Amino acid sequence: MKIIKNKLKNKISIRTEKNFPIEGVEFIDINPLIIDKVVLKEITDKLARRIKQLNVDYIVSPEARGFLFGSNVAYKLNVGFIPVRKKGKLPLSTVVKQVTYKKEYGEDILELPKLVNDDYKGKKFYLIDDIYATGNTLKAIEDGIIDLGGEVVGCGVVVNIKELNNNKIIYSLIDVNEEN
Repeated sequence: MKIIKNKLKNKISIRTEKNFPIEGVEFIDINPLIIDKVVLKEITDKLARRIKQLNVDYIVSPEARGFLFGSNVAYKLNVGFIPVRKKGKLPLSTVVKQVTYKKEYGEDILELPKLVNDDYKGKKFYLIDDIYATGNTLKAIEDGIIDLGGEVVGCGVVVNIKELNNNKIIYSLIDVNEEN
């Protein structure tokens, strides 16, 4: 993978691992971005500044690595955080919607939790994830929120693999292309 644009002042590198979790997939290790407290703060601050004027009610992130960024931004903005979990990680009585999506190496189901003393109708949501590859994860979550009557006002990611999503425009802090 080759970084083609890094919007962070602190130019810490991401690591990659070829053929993980399966043959043909190059895993992006974001640990350097969260281990370094200065970089983690910069990522949180940049995302929060971008979202602040949108007056969102909730930040929504899929497990597991999206939680690392989404919860920090929700805290900074003083809004709720909705953790979207993989099927079977939440008690069924707390699930309001299931969404299916395709990954680079299979298919999965995510579950949106019921909100506490609230519902999705008429609320504004911003989606945050660690990596945007095909876009299928965030698209499935967006579709689920819209089905529940909510409004998705934007999506942001830390790393965008532009080659895998035909350079779809999404707010990202680090853009990469796969090397041939």
